[in-house]
Amino acid sequence: MEPKTWRLTLKTKIRPDWAAEIDAYEQKLLLKREGRLDDKVFAETRLRRGAYGQRYDNGKRHNGIESQSLGYDPTQTKGPDTLWDAPGMQRIKIPGGRVSIRQLEVLCDLAEEYSDEILHVTTRQDIQLHYVHIDDTPDLMRRLAAVGITTREACGNSIRNVTACQIAGICGGEAFDVTPYSKAVAFFLLGHPGTQDLGRKFKVSFSGCAGTACGLAGFHDLGCIAKTRTVDGKLERGFEVYVGGGLGPVPHASELLRTYVPATELLPLALAVCRVFSKQGVRDNRARARLKFVLMKSGIEQFKEWVDEELAAIEPDERFVSLMHDLEEHYAPPRPPGAPLPLSRPGTFLYDNVQAQRQDGYSSVTIKLPLGDFTPAQGRGIADVARQYTGDDLRTTVEQNLLLRWVSNDDVDAVHAALSELGLAEAGASGITDVTSCPGTDTCKLGISSSRGLAKELRRSLSVYQTSLQKDVNNLHIKCSGCFNSCGQHHVADIGFLGVSRNVAGRRVPHFQLVIGGSWKNNGKEFGLAIGAIPSKRVPEAVKLLTDSFMSGREEGETFREWSHRVGRRQVKQLVSPLTSVEPFDESPDLYRDWGDPRVFTIGDIGVGECAGEVISPSQFAFAESERLIFEAQLMLDEDNAPAASEQALAAMSLAARAVVLPLVPSLSEEPLAVGEAFDHHLGETGAFDAATPGGRFSKYFQRARNETLSDAAQHARRRVEEAQMFIDAAHEFHSKAALDSSSTSSATSA
Repeated sequence: MEPKTWRLTLKTKIRPDWAAEIDAYEQKLLLKREGRLDDKVFAETRLRRGAYGQRYDNGKRHNGIESQSLGYDPTQTKGPDTLWDAPGMQRIKIPGGRVSIRQLEVLCDLAEEYSDEILHVTTRQDIQLHYVHIDDTPDLMRRLAAVGITTREACGNSIRNVTACQIAGICGGEAFDVTPYSKAVAFFLLGHPGTQDLGRKFKVSFSGCAGTACGLAGFHDLGCIAKTRTVDGKLERGFEVYVGGGLGPVPHASELLRTYVPATELLPLALAVCRVFSKQGVRDNRARARLKFVLMKSGIEQFKEWVDEELAAIEPDERFVSLMHDLEEHYAPPRPPGAPLPLSRPGTFLYDNVQAQRQDGYSSVTIKLPLGDFTPAQGRGIADVARQYTGDDLRTTVEQNLLLRWVSNDDVDAVHAALSELGLAEAGASGITDVTSCPGTDTCKLGISSSRGLAKELRRSLSVYQTSLQKDVNNLHIKCSGCFNSCGQHHVADIGFLGVSRNVAGRRVPHFQLVIGGSWKNNGKEFGLAIGAIPSKRVPEAVKLLTDSFMSGREEGETFREWSHRVGRRQVKQLVSPLTSVEPFDESPDLYRDWGDPRVFTIGDIGVGECAGEVISPSQFAFAESERLIFEAQLMLDEDNAPAASEQALAAMSLAARAVVLPLVPSLSEEPLAVGEAFDHHLGETGAFDAATPGGRFSKYFQRARNETLSDAAQHARRRVEEAQMFIDAAHEFHSKAALDSSSTSSATSA
């Protein structure tokens, strides 16, 4: 069927309001093509429909597909709105991760017809399709809408996909099934007039209990944890509500807004929080436009007052009752319950991927997806398995996997055999080889280092010696983010990595910041310790060093988080320090390449070379000292010396600022006031620094640190140290790009 006929063919199968929205989007797309719609307006329009531009200047293959075969030139960098000649990415919202068999089959059709034949599960339970041409997006959206899926507000300054525990309804430790409540909030806030003027994205999550990681309420803008209480002899459902959490450059744990909110009052409360965010959030600095910064500035008590004011002003809405009425789930599994499962050993599919449900005789089965990817053929195979054995209740997970629920214990072997035929029966779900990763430099415009390439290599290298690892090591979580935005959720991993780069003797070298000891339990409320940057190609060695040291040095019953916090940053830094040095290019050329990319990251010489060795510039010395100071500041935080940590963090920022200004002002003194004024004049006020660094307005961190007086409160000091680390990493990135620009100009002049 020709794509142009989908509008008429599906007219009766799509909700009228959804159909009208897609028609309006298509009209704006045509206006943009004709040059009659402002670029910025169209950018936000397409983002709110989940249509992203993506990266093409990395010269890489994506999921085995040669880029040249997709009809674009991979050597050309595409701007955010030049999507007419280069395909982009389509994000698809899956509220609560719940997807039906028919929806999965349609998703597979779309991946096959419009993209590179890969479906990617994200850390927010979305599905992403890459290499989708923007002209195809209206019909793609119509075909999704016909089976009850929308892409509206999948991106942009909006309410993003509402996530929920993937074992909600089958977990033995939950207060109740949060699935229908997450759906109610998702569709109540979708397109709501009170959520259309947000200064930045807003993320919501639901968890059935406080003790596990499934809902991750600890780092969401709005996190809801199921609770019950007895009122007049009747059991009542409600939620413990948290606000203001977030990862990104400056992670912030969510704070308690309400100890208990009856389920019938949850929708107006969610709307009130959104209205506070709309009114109190900043608009002139996207790097600080998230709700967490409102909380940091106002404090939770002031925030509670604002929420109460908004609640009092909200007009009654019949949906407050209708959407929250009779939300008890009644699921009828297609197969009868089975006998208890036999005992199994770690490292097997039965042990790692099969989890008993609270309903006797049934289990859930996790399908471990390498890097969160599966093909349309595999997806259709999974749909067939679900149709035969489990019924219409598949879930995507925040660990980028798929979950089959309601598998009769008698059918577990048959399901395993069917998944084996699809190439999807790998053991180790949620373990150390189940590495989470954002798209990184494969397709993301903000990617600095190849997080997917690293994740793939870690999966391979860890699988080699996995059998020799102790049980508690096999259960560790490793997560990789390609840039400051932290989409890989590395802050809450046992071992996390954040993509950065470093400039070594005039060449750019891909690195990853090591973060250890985050908490994947307790809804992800506790973040890890930043250790330092390691060359990308040495990260697998670092992981083996860490796991070996943990196995040999931990105390009885000690978790990896407990061990890492006990031994402290200093000892861990010392452990991995032999891996942090970078030899000259001629000695170790592989260090100057990223995972999966054969090219060398060359940016030209900064200093004057000599045959006796490398010339180290004053900027490089300043960077080295700033790295030392920020590490000392982190140690001071660990020792509860907040005032000293704040001062040390500011000193570290000043040195990083001096490093980037020195090429412009060679005689610049080390006096902090002079450094600050020079940085502002040459790089801050001109916007040059922020324009060259992915992720936003890092210059503001340095400006605020010089002008504000922090109390000795640990929370404030921690925020300054975190911002200082982000500023230093951004300074490295700016310095690398400035050197590249200088080299290009020099080459052009010589030519």
